[in-house]
Amino acid sequence: MREEVFLGGIGGQGVLLSGQMLGRAAMDQGLNVSWFPIYSPEVRGGYTTCTVVITDGRVGSPLAEHPAAMIMMDPMAMRLFGDRAPEGGLMVLNSSLIDPGMARDDVRIIWVPANEIAADIGNDRTVNMAMLGAWAEATGTLTIDAIGASLRRMLPERHHRHMPANEAALSRGAEHARQT
Repeated sequence: MREEVFLGGIGGQGVLLSGQMLGRAAMDQGLNVSWFPIYSPEVRGGYTTCTVVITDGRVGSPLAEHPAAMIMMDPMAMRLFGDRAPEGGLMVLNSSLIDPGMARDDVRIIWVPANEIAADIGNDRTVNMAMLGAWAEATGTLTIDAIGASLRRMLPERHHRHMPANEAALSRGAEHARQT
């Protein structure tokens, strides 16, 4: 098994944290992982990406020229990186920000209204969790429980009060994947 995931967005959307969470959850499952972050020099508002390679064998290269799955948080990510998904690949797109006209017709697309989900939950910082929940449900590579557990281990104790909102966002994202 080898799963290559590309996450793209702008600084402050939790792209790098999301990649770290996937890596941590995969390692907790006994899998091998590579997490490769790239970000522009702007402190906030510049593009941010990361590639996560999850495998039960050797990772080899941490880069993925055409990752099987892409999680795209905003229109800039789509413009810059949307062509990297291979034909037949998976794209999890934030329908709150990405216009349907930007979508490709040669990939499987899961539209997730991530910003609306986060607003309904009452925590705007859970947008990335909704996107991860959809990816997890669509691929079956990791469960939302494993991702939630990795977040709990990564967060300092003082932030554990936010776990119910994060877990709710993961579940709501997974629901959107099941409906697609």
